[in-house]
Amino acid sequence: MAAMASTVTFSLPSPAIQTSFLPRTHRHPRFNKKRPFNFVSNKTVSCRASNGNENNEHSSSPNRFDRRDVLLGLGSVYGATNLVIDPFALAAPIAAPDLDLCQKATVTSKTAGTIKVACCPPKSAKIIDFKPPKFSKIRYRPAAQLVGPEYLDKFTKAVELMKALPEDDPRSFMQQANVHCAYCDGAYDQVGFPDQELQVHFSWLFFPFHRLYLYFWERILGKLIDDPDFAIPYWNWDTPAGYALPAIYNDPKSPLYDEKRNVNHLPPVLIDLDYAGVDEEISKRDLIKSNLSLMYKQMVTYKTPSLFMGAAYRAGDPPAPGMGSIENVPHTPVHRWVGDTRQPFNEDMGNLYSAARDPVFFAHHANVDRMWTIWNSLPGKKRRDFTTTDWLDASFLFYDENANLVRAKVRDCLDTRPLGYEYQKVDLPWLNTKPAPRRPRQGKGQAKAAETSKTTVISNTFPIVLEKPVRIEVPRPKKSRTKLEKEDEEEVLVLQNIKLDRNVAVKFDVYINEEDGETPTEPADSEFAGSFANLPHTQHSGGKKLDTKLTLPISDLLEDLDAEGDDSIVVTLVPKLGKGQVSIGNIKIEYVRD
Repeated sequence: MAAMASTVTFSLPSPAIQTSFLPRTHRHPRFNKKRPFNFVSNKTVSCRASNGNENNEHSSSPNRFDRRDVLLGLGSVYGATNLVIDPFALAAPIAAPDLDLCQKATVTSKTAGTIKVACCPPKSAKIIDFKPPKFSKIRYRPAAQLVGPEYLDKFTKAVELMKALPEDDPRSFMQQANVHCAYCDGAYDQVGFPDQELQVHFSWLFFPFHRLYLYFWERILGKLIDDPDFAIPYWNWDTPAGYALPAIYNDPKSPLYDEKRNVNHLPPVLIDLDYAGVDEEISKRDLIKSNLSLMYKQMVTYKTPSLFMGAAYRAGDPPAPGMGSIENVPHTPVHRWVGDTRQPFNEDMGNLYSAARDPVFFAHHANVDRMWTIWNSLPGKKRRDFTTTDWLDASFLFYDENANLVRAKVRDCLDTRPLGYEYQKVDLPWLNTKPAPRRPRQGKGQAKAAETSKTTVISNTFPIVLEKPVRIEVPRPKKSRTKLEKEDEEEVLVLQNIKLDRNVAVKFDVYINEEDGETPTEPADSEFAGSFANLPHTQHSGGKKLDTKLTLPISDLLEDLDAEGDDSIVVTLVPKLGKGQVSIGNIKIEYVRD
């Protein structure tokens, strides 16, 4: 492959030489191509000197393939005819994996050791490009707690039939569960980049991958019961009516049941969307307020595609550039809340390799998918999907209801209606549950008050290992911005080089201008800026730590705290799960302009 990358021939290749796994080329020069959703700042003040590699926060290796060279080499061999005109006419979307190169996933835990999991799908000599069928009417995915007996009979029958399919049938329940394992636990390399894992979490691939995954799962179920109008349910954990695990999944005699769940969280126990591995002593009223406030923050204050959907992830990039809001929280805490702490790897929902073995996984992710549709409908001119072909032409492989191997692209799933479904509408009380400051507005100087509290405020001391709460003063490049300036650029707090073992469950919270000695800050408080959460997963190369970043919008927060005129803010990091297991390389303020 290295020799291939270094030899570029700009002659017309033979039409007989083709591959179905490589990304298609585009007539846009790479060196002129805009990447419109990266952070833009004319002035950045950081707590340390820049290392000159702030985009991905990964240092280059002499053994790593250069993305442009590899794509040029692949194009010369595999039919990129437009290279005759423009040798740089290449986009870099993540390509669908090569199933021939799939390998066992590695699952590791410090207490349970390491296991190898065979989760590669059956191979196929033929790949079909996805074309949505013509639907006679829209299917409505119902809220799981609202379904009736007739629907439940259909759903349980469909899952029962899926579980009864032969083990090697790609539509069988375990084969479908393994789809998630393969894409999430290092079974695939990126095509053309054998040193880079293909990972669909921690980036802008999270929403579209799971939308397509659920679409094909739903179509298989409908085919098995001969009902093309069948639609899977969603678990609406975002509203109080859906806080308990849906009862239809809690019948031990049902194919929807999974014995590997946390026994302390079965119905009628209400979910904590901020769950960090320990059940807090909290009243029902306060839990509801916390959950609704958290949903407001994660849905309403994340106003741009990169903040909501995650960081850009292109061919040749290291995995995990950064999660979007919903993937981070509440998606990860819900997984952890359901997973069985008695199991060696917190199976099923508590680990990415096994999560889809629990039927409630699909109801959980249907609600995640629903959040994408709702976010796009909220007010705000920047609430739109990415438009770059690097995102739109990223592709995945799935088996459809007829056991055909299908290649689907992100651009195929931007709207649920062409896919034939929408979601049953329910109330959204979180839209009216904005977090509030812990105390009345005090005007300028809140940062100063926090700075002089009992706990020492540090600066220029990185990396920080989160063994206990830490307070850091972070300078602000711009202050007292106008309304138009804030609409044009979102002020964000960026935690860079977050490093941890991938197989470790971690959660830490981030507060801004919280004074020492107070009762713990909660999601219902404006001072609560957000959290970072990791669900255990492993990559096949082993030993490599997760190296990612967390980006939190703070424009609304600073306005609520009356701190827009402050020269700096005081950031408090509080480890909640995995103390001492995560380090932070740098903290700074940047500005997102889409």
